[in-house]
Amino acid sequence: MPQHVTEAQFQSDIYSWLTTPGSAGGYTAGSQAHYDRTLALDPVQLFAFIEETQSDQWKELVKRHGGEEDGARQKFLARVAQQVSSFGTIAALRDGVEDQRVRIKLAYFKSPTTMNAEHMARYQANRLTVVKELKYAPGHQNRLDLALFLNGLPVATAELKNPLNGQGVDHAIAQYKADRSPTDVMLSQRAVVHFAVDPGLVYMTTKLDGSDTAFLPFNKGHNDGAGNPPAPEGKYQTHYLWEDVWAREPWLDILGRFVHQGYDHQAKKTKQPLFPRYHQWDAVLAMEAHARKHRSGHMYLCQHSAGSGKSNTIAWLGHRLSVLRDAADERVFDKVIVITDRRVLDEQLRANVESMEKVKGTVVAITESGSPKSVQLADALRSSAKIVVTTLQTFPFVLSLVGNADLAAKRYAVLIDEAHSSQGGDAAVALRQALGEKVARALEEAGEDLTDAEVGLTAVLAAREHQDNMSFFAFTATPKPRTVNLFGTLKDDGTKGAFHLYSMRQAIEEGFILNVLNNYITYETYYRLAAVDKETAGKLVEISEASRELRKVAVAHPHLIAEKARIIVEHVRKHTLTKIGGKAKAMVVTDSRKSAVRYKQAIDSYIGDHGYTDVRALVAFSGKVKDAGEDFTESGMNDFPDTETAARFKGEPPHKPGEYHVLVVAEKFQTGFDEPLLHTMFVDKTLTGVNAVQTLSRLNRTTAGKTDTLVLDFRNHRDAIQAEFQLFYAETTALPAEINALSDARDAVLRDYDVIDVDDVTKATDAYFALDPAKRNQAVIYAALAPAKEKYAALSEDDQEAFKTAADRFVRMYAFLSQVFPDNDPGTERLYVYCRALLQVLPDGKSGRLQLGDKVVLTHLALEEGAEEPIELRDKPADPLLPFPGEGRGGAGEKSTDTIAGIIERINQAHGLNLDDRHKLAMEQVFLTWTRDEDLRPVAQSNSYDDFLLEFHKKFVTTVLEIEQTNKALFDVLIQDPGVREEVMSFYAPQVFHALRMGDTEGTEES
Repeated sequence: MPQHVTEAQFQSDIYSWLTTPGSAGGYTAGSQAHYDRTLALDPVQLFAFIEETQSDQWKELVKRHGGEEDGARQKFLARVAQQVSSFGTIAALRDGVEDQRVRIKLAYFKSPTTMNAEHMARYQANRLTVVKELKYAPGHQNRLDLALFLNGLPVATAELKNPLNGQGVDHAIAQYKADRSPTDVMLSQRAVVHFAVDPGLVYMTTKLDGSDTAFLPFNKGHNDGAGNPPAPEGKYQTHYLWEDVWAREPWLDILGRFVHQGYDHQAKKTKQPLFPRYHQWDAVLAMEAHARKHRSGHMYLCQHSAGSGKSNTIAWLGHRLSVLRDAADERVFDKVIVITDRRVLDEQLRANVESMEKVKGTVVAITESGSPKSVQLADALRSSAKIVVTTLQTFPFVLSLVGNADLAAKRYAVLIDEAHSSQGGDAAVALRQALGEKVARALEEAGEDLTDAEVGLTAVLAAREHQDNMSFFAFTATPKPRTVNLFGTLKDDGTKGAFHLYSMRQAIEEGFILNVLNNYITYETYYRLAAVDKETAGKLVEISEASRELRKVAVAHPHLIAEKARIIVEHVRKHTLTKIGGKAKAMVVTDSRKSAVRYKQAIDSYIGDHGYTDVRALVAFSGKVKDAGEDFTESGMNDFPDTETAARFKGEPPHKPGEYHVLVVAEKFQTGFDEPLLHTMFVDKTLTGVNAVQTLSRLNRTTAGKTDTLVLDFRNHRDAIQAEFQLFYAETTALPAEINALSDARDAVLRDYDVIDVDDVTKATDAYFALDPAKRNQAVIYAALAPAKEKYAALSEDDQEAFKTAADRFVRMYAFLSQVFPDNDPGTERLYVYCRALLQVLPDGKSGRLQLGDKVVLTHLALEEGAEEPIELRDKPADPLLPFPGEGRGGAGEKSTDTIAGIIERINQAHGLNLDDRHKLAMEQVFLTWTRDEDLRPVAQSNSYDDFLLEFHKKFVTTVLEIEQTNKALFDVLIQDPGVREEVMSFYAPQVFHALRMGDTEGTEES
């Protein structure tokens, strides 16, 4: 093998880059001769560093050790070795070692400020060395390909492989597991991280544990997936490791401000070091660099998948932003506010910060105890604390208290955990107003009557602009279109997307989460219905509403739930409980609290009837549910307080592990519930949008012994689930919002309906915005709303519904777009306030909801299990999302009516086709697919019924062609008989149109 294609050459290339004088590498060549294999230290480098940076302290220490230099060195080396072994390398490097009450620093890390010249000189004196083929321990001759030292302390090791020699990164990992003893001091008590490297891939670990050692990818990612991008000319794919990570400046920064190694006081030993994964390190540095250059006033969207370690990323970013200074050495942010509902994030933030800063009170969390939360938060914002942790629920409490000049003039970094469009409404507007100085500036610069309503309105408009004193850093795995528009970065192709991306695809391919779509079983439900009496059968009703109600009767029927309960219990016993070493658990996702109650009863009943003792179920729902005249609560059905449900299901101390195996949920715990032992999910709820991804992703957490997951879906179709996951599999982008959309929404309210008079809008908003208390008059507001109420009452029921829909669209669109665009049109702001008030006082235009629960019976029932197959996702990103899905104009369309008997007959007979019960209901299943079609949805919501028909006809034809393989008989009839085909399409078109416009794909009641 030629020398230039050997492992030795790969090693030499890395070594040369790091040690070339004057290069960015910044290392010097270390020496085997200088290394003490017993202490696992390099005394020569250590004492050279001390002599250059702390000669006076060293002289004092020598004196206290008796005045003899060599003796003092030996005693100090023994002290260093003992302290590093006890408290960890990172603690020793950051805090130094105290010996004879003299503290000697073992490293100097860069200070956030550049003003301290003496400290900078000591920082420059740090000695980074690298040793090739290091014989690192006594008792054997094993060698490390590369060992990195800081001031004589080992901080990293690397094993290198070259596939051209028949060995790759997997062999390096195997070498660490099999040939590198975790009892060797160098590997277990000195080096912080170990790298397995070849020219294409990098893996790392912070703890060697023999065959159980867990190596994590440390790769950049490529095409939204795992691996690394192609190498630049003349470089290796993994060149970033030594050129970007190990190089002097970034490496010292990682050791000084990223790596976290806590101490377990109970076990009296150091915890496993936490070393950033590549995407975490890259994201934090990218956002920090942008903020340093551009200061406050910017939006950042960080789309990081589940399994990405967002909590640690936020903790690292929060601390760095809290001490960030710009090129002029001025602080960029006065305060960092972290908004999260996860208690663990507060704990991680505090631990990370306290490992780097010894000042207590740097992080303040708003808690349930003590003084009111609003007071806590106001005090925290005025305190010396650099980081304040609060929740979306508690933050609005302080808005009325933080308008004082001492807060409004400061600069804030707001980090939002799992950002969604809830940050895009009025609460976020109030947040900006409360913390921004532009409000006061607008009032001062007005120069007119400061109590005038127009002046007050200008102040509110100023608050709706992007504020120069605030930056928002939003973290989410599943960004909605409005989230992308509000926080996203404008890209070269004209779309908006993430500032930083770690995709679901990359997380799956790198093994940080499991692909929950790999094993997916769908069930088809077939049934027949009948009216209980002639009065019900002859009742004339609106077809789409009645169809939804009839489907609800079927899916909530006790017989159907009982049959599904049988499937659930038997599957859990025979399959789920054999997974993860017998520790696997299952979740049942229901569509309502009442359904959750019935499922818990049915599961318990089936278990009891069959005498099973190996499976037990819990239920989780909020509040009280009334069913069949009886009240049910979570605590009552579980026989213990609901505060214990999660801990008992997980088997957390003091509760017994493995006591419960099935958790039935209705919204509660459906999202945001982290239980790695969850293996199987039974879904009996229509899942759409972000909710589909978040719900099924409860299964994706990894744990030892967990190699797969399983979904059994009673309600959803595979294509629908595939479409929802595809949106977030790679980068999620959205078309930018356009201000014309707001103008169109405004015109739809003012011109399409003779309800609102502009003069009434002015009167109401003058009274609303007046800064002079004497000019604020609630009676005037009600009087100005009265004419609109009268005109609304004179409209037909359909026009009433259409007007309220238009007004609601305008209000929601303005609340969002006013943050994206600096809209300085007082008239639009006035209409927004007026419409908000009007919608609150308008009566409900519907005469009553159709109830068919006790008027219809289920006469036939069949469940058919489909094949267990993966749902495949495409590697390429999904098309850009619309900025306002469903926001548009268009008539409500003509509502179709029929008798209950007629609708039941249509459902049962499938339009008179001579098919069996199963095929008669096939079109009902297709109907559900249409109501969740993301291509049809914007067409229905933004166009008239006639225009919608044009697109629906195309979709109908495509659907017919697609069912040839699954239902040949139905396919033949629809293709061969144009009359039947037209009848079927005419029947379903209005139902699909109304379902898509109303956003109701199932109509399931939440009880």
